[in-house]
Amino acid sequence: MKTEDFEFLSGMLKERSGLMLTPDKVYLLESRLTPLARKRGLDTLDALVQKLRMSRDEGLIKDVTEAMTTNESFFFRDNTPFELFKDHVLPAMDKARGTQKRLRIWCAAASTGQEPYSLAILLRENWMKWQNWNIEIVGTDICTQVLEKAKAGTYSQFEVQRGLPIQMLIKYFRQEGDQWRISDDIRNMVTFRPFNLLSNFIGMGTFDVIYCRNVLIYFDQTTKKGVLERMRKCLADDGTLFLGAAETVLGITDAFRPVRGHRGMYVPTDGAAEKLMGLG
Repeated sequence: MKTEDFEFLSGMLKERSGLMLTPDKVYLLESRLTPLARKRGLDTLDALVQKLRMSRDEGLIKDVTEAMTTNESFFFRDNTPFELFKDHVLPAMDKARGTQKRLRIWCAAASTGQEPYSLAILLRENWMKWQNWNIEIVGTDICTQVLEKAKAGTYSQFEVQRGLPIQMLIKYFRQEGDQWRISDDIRNMVTFRPFNLLSNFIGMGTFDVIYCRNVLIYFDQTTKKGVLERMRKCLADDGTLFLGAAETVLGITDAFRPVRGHRGMYVPTDGAAEKLMGLG
């Protein structure tokens, strides 16, 4: 790939999605965009770039952006953030929200839905406590294609085997041919919608818990800072933020601080979440 074509594509992707591509990732562009070029009736990747330069076709830009977005996800991924949610966050929310009985959770970069469905399953496991609550779980992603799969709630044998305990598979899924479909009770607990983390967060409302895992690693420092500080504005003062194991707020923003001894768990710097959870 020509240097100027790489710079054009990487600049467009950063502008549209925040994705940072270094020159050593040329192979990634070629492997993911060559099939898209052929699908669009273009013989080469060069032809795809030329069409983007000439037409600025929004549909094509969207397809390129979605093709380059990493959509790796599986049930109860890394497990620790889900254990912390169950053992610390939920008891704290029960204490703090017991009167209004309202809980809002946002899974940013939700991909094919395994993360928000995992949280819904944890709530369902103790449903006697939560059944009278107004619980809203919102899953968002920039890629509309993966959101359609998430909404369908249908997964392959390989996908349900990754992280999902067999007891939960039997309890919350039914087999349909070679696929497994999540129960309507779980599926109806989650709302999916497209959302770009580079956009304005106005309209998102206030959340008690935000999961934004394994997406900030693809952004530069300035973009990370902007996303985190916008998230702080829509997180309750006693709310909790979960990031991926390779992500941190340190050196990026003072809006959050890590919870000591609990990897990937962050709270507002000026909030009281740690005390509420008995961790401060």
